[in-house]
Amino acid sequence: MENSNKRVQYDRAKKRVEAEKGFYSHLTAYIIVNIFLFLINSNFINDGFNNWLNWNLYLTPFFWGIGLFFHWIKVFNPNIIFSKQWEERKIKEIMDKDDTIDFL
Repeated sequence: MENSNKRVQYDRAKKRVEAEKGFYSHLTAYIIVNIFLFLINSNFINDGFNNWLNWNLYLTPFFWGIGLFFHWIKVFNPNIIFSKQWEERKIKEIMDKDDTIDFL
């Protein structure tokens, strides 16, 4: 029994490490790509193309940053909205309603 508990703990820890590793890889790619995009915005590009590029330089980090934020929430705070306490309250509430309905 104890070996199976340790195995479950090990599997959870391994899954958590892989999730954190994935997040840090995502963060590294975000930083490198955005640095590259800002370096492209130097003066060697003509003005017509530069206006289009400026929008991309602001929108890419913004929208990618939103995705990165949700990735962070998933990895480090997976139960920020629907926590275990919320689940337990909801289960109790539904069970209480069922008891009331059965009583009537």
